[in-house]
Amino acid sequence: MRKAMYYTNEGEKIKCLLCPRECLLSEGQKGFCRSREVINGSFVATAYGKTTSLALDPIEKKPLYHFHPGSMIVSLGPNSCNLTCKFCQNWEISQQDCPTRYLAIEDLIEIIKNQQDQKVAFTYTEPLMWYEYILDFAAKAPEIDIVLVTNAYINKEPWSNMMQYVKAVNIDIKSFRDDFYRNICGGTLEVVLSNIIIAKEMGVHLELTNLLIPGYNNSDEELTNLSQFIASVDKNIPLHLSAYYPCYKMTVRPTTREEVEHACEIASKYLTYVYAGNVYSSRYSRS
Repeated sequence: MRKAMYYTNEGEKIKCLLCPRECLLSEGQKGFCRSREVINGSFVATAYGKTTSLALDPIEKKPLYHFHPGSMIVSLGPNSCNLTCKFCQNWEISQQDCPTRYLAIEDLIEIIKNQQDQKVAFTYTEPLMWYEYILDFAAKAPEIDIVLVTNAYINKEPWSNMMQYVKAVNIDIKSFRDDFYRNICGGTLEVVLSNIIIAKEMGVHLELTNLLIPGYNNSDEELTNLSQFIASVDKNIPLHLSAYYPCYKMTVRPTTREEVEHACEIASKYLTYVYAGNVYSSRYSRS
């Protein structure tokens, strides 16, 4: 088993410092993310290398439209997440225990090297909860491009360290309101905004995704504020605005194509590249 990184001893307990939850754990307890546990006094990355899925996807599915477009990418991810989004589209593999298969880093490298495109995406759930596995992969295969599809809900030091080894990242920004993050996702907005800025400053290719939920995070005011923030970082960061469909604990009606296009219109006032993520739009879909 791999020893976990980023923690401190607090008496007889261990405090995890990977993400802002900073779980304080006793012997035998797992963190909120279910991927880190105190075992015989040691802090262990128990989800290390245990993947829920393994697939070869188009890079556009991540979605990344401006990073090697037209290529394919090996994709995998852990049975773990540190947020509790009530609308989670992959809740079966992120919000509860599910079957996994251990994939050694050497075997993953061999799989990737058998593909035409030498890239890997840690995705599907929350890859940052696989922190040690990704860093170990980077050390053993520095020639393979690493992509993360992430909520970016992680403390500053581990995030900055990880960004040294990542070529591209798509950050799913859930909303531009902190109350939404707290009440719907179990997190805080400021952490994500700070990490967006850090990724950009470190030269990582960055794209953003926002899932539009009618009546919750798609007001004109919020979309304007979100777009203005992104533009303040770099107006050329691509933004993918996607339609929500009822899933997990949220039963709000689906987002219409017209609502997605309206959101794209607002964002396009401030940003160079705006895309309708999962609905066809003659104006905002990737041609």
